[in-house]
Amino acid sequence: MALRNIRYEGDSVLYKTSKEVKEMTPRIKQLIEDMIDTMYEANGVGLAAPQVGVLRRIVVIDVGEGPKVFVNPRILEASGEQTGEEGCLSVPGKSGVVTRPNYVKAAALDENMQPFEIEGTELFARAMCHEFDHLDGHLYVEKVEGELHDVSYESDDEEYEEE
Repeated sequence: MALRNIRYEGDSVLYKTSKEVKEMTPRIKQLIEDMIDTMYEANGVGLAAPQVGVLRRIVVIDVGEGPKVFVNPRILEASGEQTGEEGCLSVPGKSGVVTRPNYVKAAALDENMQPFEIEGTELFARAMCHEFDHLDGHLYVEKVEGELHDVSYESDDEEYEEE
């Protein structure tokens, strides 16, 4: 298990466009494994390569069904609307209200460079949109409706312990 350092808002790498992955190399495979480990260690739902300082079009997402790897992803269809709280590992301790599509159909390559299409709704659709935005140098804070606010995860844990 190798953890990568997560880059934070203000780091120039987060605002650049990532390059397409042309071939799966041992180095890229290791990056994907490290990204999954880093996402889990940080209690994230998704992580994009730019968030660990690598300008490649790679995203990992796990909304509770195991990790999914997206290489060179693109959205094919999006519809509906959902508005809700969103946070980001690159903007720790903050969240804000963002409106995203409620349904997304995406195409990508997997870690073996095999093409696939996938559909998602609700949290999975939100995660795909959020993470794919990172590949084009965009953070969710650009889409926040109103103000960002502080989030304290420790107090949430304490509330559950008292129940």
